[in-house]
Amino acid sequence: MTGTTSYEVAVRTESVLGEGPTWDPATGRLLWIDILNSRVHTYDPATGRRTLRRTEQHVGAVKPRAGGGLVLNLRDGIGLLDPDDTFRWLRHEPVPGRRGNDAAVAPDGTLWAGTMRYDEATGGGTLTRVTGDGTAETVLDDVTVSNGTGWSPDGRLMYYVDTPTRRIDVFDVDAASGSVTGRRPLTVIEDGAGFPDGLTVDAEGCVWVALWDGAAVRRYTPSGALDRVVELPVPRVTACAFGGPGLSDLYVTTARVGLASPPPLAGSLLVVPDAGRGLAPPAFAG
Repeated sequence: MTGTTSYEVAVRTESVLGEGPTWDPATGRLLWIDILNSRVHTYDPATGRRTLRRTEQHVGAVKPRAGGGLVLNLRDGIGLLDPDDTFRWLRHEPVPGRRGNDAAVAPDGTLWAGTMRYDEATGGGTLTRVTGDGTAETVLDDVTVSNGTGWSPDGRLMYYVDTPTRRIDVFDVDAASGSVTGRRPLTVIEDGAGFPDGLTVDAEGCVWVALWDGAAVRRYTPSGALDRVVELPVPRVTACAFGGPGLSDLYVTTARVGLASPPPLAGSLLVVPDAGRGLAPPAFAG
């Protein structure tokens, strides 16, 4: 196992709950969000240009769409931003006390959207598979804090985090239907090391997971062995994704929420240059 602290500051900012970094190959930009400030950020590492868009409600995730524009996992359902910035609902199904959280796009272009209750009540969240036309299937209905989701390079495995369990779980994926079965632990984060949050899978099939209250990102092999730790200067590390030229830079979001004395970089977007090689992220088919 190796450790490193070779991070850089990509964007110094004070996001309350920075989350969900996603590389958009079509635009060469990184997307990420500040959930509790209802903000969608973009960052172009080639030019340093940034944009910010406010949403009408808390936003748990943002992903590119195949036809242009963005899909948003919002408090009250799944929304679409068209290329001209027009907003419309794909699925509007508000549940009092619940909001959208992390989401991911599967190799087949479906959106796997998580939810959680604001009070983090046990079993109050879900994981739902949404197709491009808005058809939805609830995959898990007893989630507490639905978080990181990703697929192996061959698409045969899906990894998933329900944060309070401390586990990264792995499922088998049916090639024909995209459905998942056979849930089992890949690994368990030990007491005192934080809680698993967002994750990404690299081209070697290894799983990188951000550790909330763990001040680090860890890399696990497909067998569940810990082989790398990236130590970071903030306790609340929320998610990670590969981006930039060659998908070799690991971008990491962080949070300030709940910290009485946030360290200077809490809430900033960090980057670990040349951390590895990521997978080309698919776009949502809607």
